[in-house]
Amino acid sequence: MGQADLSTPFPWFGGKRRVASLVWQRFGDVQNYVEPFAGSLAVLLGRPQPFRGSETVNDRDGFVANFWRALQADPDGLAAAADWPVNECDQHARHAWLVGQRETLTAKLEGDPSYYDVKIAGWWVWGIGVWIGAGWCAGDGPWRVNDAGQLVHLGNTGQGVHRQLVHLGNAGQGEEGLRAWMQALADRLRRVRVCCGDWTRVCGPTPTVKQGLTAVLLDPPYSDAERTGELYAVDDGTVATHVGAWAREWGDDPRMRIALCGYDGEHELPGWLSVPWKNHGGYGSQGEGRGRANASREVIWFSKFCLRPDRGLFASLDEQHREMTT
Repeated sequence: MGQADLSTPFPWFGGKRRVASLVWQRFGDVQNYVEPFAGSLAVLLGRPQPFRGSETVNDRDGFVANFWRALQADPDGLAAAADWPVNECDQHARHAWLVGQRETLTAKLEGDPSYYDVKIAGWWVWGIGVWIGAGWCAGDGPWRVNDAGQLVHLGNTGQGVHRQLVHLGNAGQGEEGLRAWMQALADRLRRVRVCCGDWTRVCGPTPTVKQGLTAVLLDPPYSDAERTGELYAVDDGTVATHVGAWAREWGDDPRMRIALCGYDGEHELPGWLSVPWKNHGGYGSQGEGRGRANASREVIWFSKFCLRPDRGLFASLDEQHREMTT
């Protein structure tokens, strides 16, 4: 599997795979890359050649951070844990068990930069692949496991787990293909630092400009006023405002190249280049509701020190842009 063939092994709301090449043309060959809202790592994996500098990614969701750490350390073990047939009872049982691990898992990930759990990572990525829609491992439904180890319905109030039908489409790659996929991703991510916590922890001077010319991709959960809530297991519709303020503050620093993702009108960034694009994929853009309408409002803002490609690149960029907006 070549560098260009790398892709994320799980579905993710708001993934930026379609615009990864455009982002890297604006970032160029920087010495340092930081992604505070890691999610599916679509942009990092979409870099057209191996990265020669340092890379740091972060996610507040412990299940996401744990998956990437486990994949780096033990791709074969992760593939074995994730290789399981689609089974609705297993989905419910594993979901309930995983929700019960969230608090301790996140604490261990935050306290030890080398910690990971292969079983949790494998079960989590298997489940997100067979789950329909949002809510996987969010722990906000009415179902709980009782003292007898049974999944029981406790009404519609309080916290618990979702009970949802499995996705009955393509169930997977097969063990051999899955192992090869995980190994290719592990090779690419070998030197990537994976953090778990608040986004600001990787946005100070030490992990950014003190490492040299830095590119930062900001893809926070979009503002509550702009989209459907609870798309992610760990969601916060207010963080985008703080991210926008940080971007405005650092956008004038020549050591920094910043890309901020959002919806048209969500951020005010004078002097930045605004590039619209259209997201065709994911549950969030399907149907006739708000998600489909918002798919046409996607924008990436590039700070003033991002590259403006020379005339030799204009034709290819224009062609890419036409594809992304139609």
